[in-house]
Order: sequence, then structure tokens, then C-alpha cells
Amino acid sequence: MQDAIKEMIALHLGKVLINEKISNYTTYRVGGKVRAICFPKGEEELITLIKLLKERQIKYIVLGNGSNVLFSDLMYDGVIIKLDNFNKINIQDNIIEVGAGYPLIKLSRDAMRNSLVGLEFASGIPGTVGGAVFMNAGAYGEDMSKIVLSVRVVTGDGEIIELSNKDMEFSYRTTYLQSHLDYVCISAKLKLEYGNKEEIEEIMNSRKKTRIATQPLNYPSAGSVFRNPEGMYAGKIIEEMGMKGFTVGKAMVSEKHANFIINTGNAKASDIKRIIDTIKQKALNKYNIKLRVEQRLINWVGVSEKEEEDKEN
Repeated sequence: MQDAIKEMIALHLGKVLINEKISNYTTYRVGGKVRAICFPKGEEELITLIKLLKERQIKYIVLGNGSNVLFSDLMYDGVIIKLDNFNKINIQDNIIEVGAGYPLIKLSRDAMRNSLVGLEFASGIPGTVGGAVFMNAGAYGEDMSKIVLSVRVVTGDGEIIELSNKDMEFSYRTTYLQSHLDYVCISAKLKLEYGNKEEIEEIMNSRKKTRIATQPLNYPSAGSVFRNPEGMYAGKIIEEMGMKGFTVGKAMVSEKHANFIINTGNAKASDIKRIIDTIKQKALNKYNIKLRVEQRLINWVGVSEKEEEDKEN
């Protein structure tokens, strides 16, 4: 691993940080350390990095704003790839081409300033374009599937290909990329509609007020923990089970919104995971409902992301 890190640095692929705290890069503010974080300068550097890691059989994961993930407290014995430098944007009429590292909230404001409708739902999602595409992020009944024309990715073989909206196999909080974790989204092409700038801004400001009133934005969290079962709301199920305020260590089910788990101060990832597991078991026992975790569980002993997904299906 050390030799691979030295090679990453020698190849000048981009900034490399060693033995960093993952908690500094996730919105939960939890997690262990990682052997290295690399910020590739561009597409060629990213391809070189992926090939190097593949050849050395070193695991890696691409991390956006860290807003929909829960890393364990253990050392991540691999490399985190951050696409912060993939932040270019081009707006031509109602078509937006934007890099995977571009902040989603900023993009929604850009769209509004250009009188473009379709990204209002994203004005409160603290992720990146790449993360939003990967998760098919959404809110208020809208999601990325409605606006994505195509997505450019780097495959595990280091090739750049373009996936159409159909290729992406969008469904509720699910995409083709989640079953092909060696594919890395590097940019997306979006198609919006023309609208009234003042009306768009009014909608976004109104929703911002609602978020402030109903969500625990003053504490570290990772947004909604569970996907909504069909025709139901996960938050309502958790609230009806009397679990608002349920605490493990310094992690707690929010009193404001039951589908949020908050870090009240120096929580451990294991505290959050115990709350998640407790909620899932209680929902199953009481209502025979299998709640599915919306957030990605990374680096947990004995359970891979794919295995966790299979267990929940």
C-alpha cells in the first residue's frame, strides 16, 4: 500500500493526503481513518489512478460531499477518490453539462438564475452532482431521473463511455451505477425546462423555510436514513414506534424529524449503526415492514454494500 501511495505522489495525479480522518469528509462527522485520499487533477489522472489501484489490487471508493454515507470506525484500508476538481459547468439554452464534483445546491441556484425549471428539488440536498446521479437523489416527488439526458463514466477498465438515461436504469434511489461500483461518474448532461425566475426562486425559498422548521440542520447528519416504503413514510413509521429521541452514545433519532439520525457530539459510527439496526428490527417485529437504508454503509466488517442491499431486498 505504501508503495502505491508513493507512486500516486510521484505520478503527480493530484493532491494526496495520507492517514486522514474520514470524519472530516462526511456530513455525519464520524468514521475511522483512510490510508490515502487522492484528488485527481482531471480525467487522464483519474484513469491512471484507477488503473494503478486495480493493478495493485487496492480497494477504492469515490466520495462526493459525504452526505449519504456511513463509514465504520475502522481504518479504510484503501483509497478515497475525491472529484473536487471535476467542477466545470456549461449552460447552453436549457442544456447543462456539469462535472461530477459540482455542488448540487449551487447547481440548483445556477439553474434558477438562468430561469430553468427542474432542479428546485435539489436546492436543499448537500451533495455533489456525481453523488446525486449515483443515488438518483430526489425530494418533493422529483429526482435526477427526470432531468438526466446522459452520464459520462470511467469504467473499471479505464475507458470513458456515455450512458443514456435508459442505460442508467433509474428507479427510486437506485441506478445502474450502484450495481457497477467500478464505474465512476465524471459528468452529466441535464435537460431542464424554461420557467419564471421569480417563481422558481420563491419555491426554493419556501422549501428552505420548511427544511429549517422540520429538519435538524444544526446537527451533523446524513439526511434521510431510510427509504420510504411504497405508499408510506419511513419517518412516520419511526415516530409511531416512539423512537424520536432514541439515543445510543452520542447519536440520536432527531426529535424534529424521525428519519434523521443526528450526531449530538463526538458520536461513533457504531452508535449510528446500532440505532439503524434497532429501528429496522423494531419495524419488522411490530409492523412486518422491512425498512431499507438509503445511506451507503461502507467498511463494515462482514457485510459488503452488495450483501447489505441483497439482505434488504
